Amino acid sequence: MFNNSRFIPLIFIALMTLFFALAISALLKGPTEIAGAQIWDILKQAVFNTDNASIIDWQSNIILDIRLPRIIIALFAGASLALCGLVMQGMFRNPLASPSVLGVSSGASLGAVIAIYLGASLISAWAIPLFAFIGAGISLSIVYRIASSRGQTSVATLLLSGVAVSALNVAAVSLLLAISLSNWDVARMIIYWTMGGLDGRTWDHVYIILPIVVTGFIALLFYSKQLDLLLLGEQHALSVGVDVRRTRRNLLVISTAMVGASVSVVGGIGFIGLVVPHILRLILGPSHRYLLPASLLGGGIALLSADLFLTTFFSDQAIPLGVVTAALGAPFFLFLLVKQRFASGNL
Repeated sequence: MFNNSRFIPLIFIALMTLFFALAISALLKGPTEIAGAQIWDILKQAVFNTDNASIIDWQSNIILDIRLPRIIIALFAGASLALCGLVMQGMFRNPLASPSVLGVSSGASLGAVIAIYLGASLISAWAIPLFAFIGAGISLSIVYRIASSRGQTSVATLLLSGVAVSALNVAAVSLLLAISLSNWDVARMIIYWTMGGLDGRTWDHVYIILPIVVTGFIALLFYSKQLDLLLLGEQHALSVGVDVRRTRRNLLVISTAMVGASVSVVGGIGFIGLVVPHILRLILGPSHRYLLPASLLGGGIALLSADLFLTTFFSDQAIPLGVVTAALGAPFFLFLLVKQRFASGNL
């Protein structure tokens, strides 16, 4: 942990540098090779609206309509998951809390699948985000109510009920998938969403996720001090005038909206909300004034790195992005469990 504040600007510079390096690599990488100078000319033409006879239309379409939206969506989807994981870990003072562990992500996935199954996604582009938000909200409400009693929240019960609700959500998704097998188009869309990925994402998806995540991030910045106080315990937060119940409710609503937006656009992506905020907390310390913007960048870096890994080494194979994040995040989750067990003396 860096206690000296002089290191913090350097960390943010490193995060921003890493993100831009990954973004440039993502623009360059793909099944179709396009020279870096050509990409630069395409971006200049798009920004400054200049004419350039050397630009080929199909290359411009690949960069502006396929790769660039993919990068932007990776940034905001990863950011939303990391930010929500950070908020939940801070609220419940537990490094194991995350949208995927507490049933929020699976609830959002179930909502999105219901929208697909009912055909609502064909009526409006906002149907899937709306259903995902409702599914995430219901799941989190159930988990929170089970774990809370007389104003106190049992972290152990919270995690266990989150696992149980996630299992129910997964079972419901599997049931809808089994029912939909007679209609392959619907079944294929359900499989596509549950596995998670960035393929086929367009500017329409950017317009869905961008305003929700940006608004949610700005709202969370106003709660950075309350999150710091909640880390010290509910009683301490109450003693300094924090309305704990109202603060938690507002933070959960914001987190639910962001997770719903992320899942509705990229599908089921797990463990980013667990791994990224935990690592950043170890590096930057407990202050959410720094952790919130760092999680914004760190989540985007994590998801973009996973996607770049797929496009670089497995471009010819249809491996879902959610598989990569789960393969990396699940061992980290087990490591945290073992670490907590050793810390408590239960060897």
